[in-house]
Amino acid sequence: MESFSRAFLFALLAAVGNGIFVYGQKKAGISGNPFIFIIGSLLICVGLLALAALFFPKADYVEYIRNNYQPALLSGAGLFLTYVGFYFLYTQFGAAYYILYGILSMLTTSIIVGLVIFREEYNVYYLLATLSAMLTVFLFFLGKKTEITFTYVSRDTTRPSS
Repeated sequence: MESFSRAFLFALLAAVGNGIFVYGQKKAGISGNPFIFIIGSLLICVGLLALAALFFPKADYVEYIRNNYQPALLSGAGLFLTYVGFYFLYTQFGAAYYILYGILSMLTTSIIVGLVIFREEYNVYYLLATLSAMLTVFLFFLGKKTEITFTYVSRDTTRPSS
């Protein structure tokens, strides 16, 4: 249970960071070049990562880069696709569509990368979670297809209604 708790906290950290990223992207103004915002946010990210690296043990960076430049290139291309996809998803459809990205990301990462490529452990509960995720995508599709919608409206309960 301790390992699940740690995994949950790391996932929560990533989820909060992603929420902050989406908020920033939605608040940013529209530009003729959509990549200006992404480049700016990446520069800030690189700076913060460089600062955080100071608190971890020193490594032989040259040797590490020499041994891992190909996976780094692949991951960099993946981040590029992710950021470009985020930009168009959020600017053209809104943050509510994160549900669709989140589930599709979970399925592609867990099934294709985890199960198929790396042959990670998979059991009946993971299968049920996968089926539930697929059901979520279907329900999201139905929800966007219907005309019945609701919007959260904050009510000020301190003032009497007129």
